Amino acid sequence: MLRLHVASDQQNALPVIQSAIAAKMKRIELGLRKTEKEIQRFEEKYNMSSDQFLHDCTAEDLTGGDDDYVSWMGELQLRQAVLEELHLLQDIEYAVQ
Repeated sequence: MLRLHVASDQQNALPVIQSAIAAKMKRIELGLRKTEKEIQRFEEKYNMSSDQFLHDCTAEDLTGGDDDYVSWMGELQLRQAVLEELHLLQDIEYAVQ
């Protein structure tokens, strides 16, 4: 959990901050859906799960070679980073001083 302490002379500061964080989360979720679609495209193209790809494949195993390997790996790493950021934002607890 992340506790965010908000101290402000403005009464509407907390709702503005919450709204900004909610908007950021929406943008992250949109990007995550795009990343998931790309990952799914690779899984369907190569008829294997991403877990299998991570454990069993090299660029030489893919018909798309280095380009597909780097792209698929990049999408998986991006998904992980985006999920971590999203979870951090979702776990915020607001405390007003």
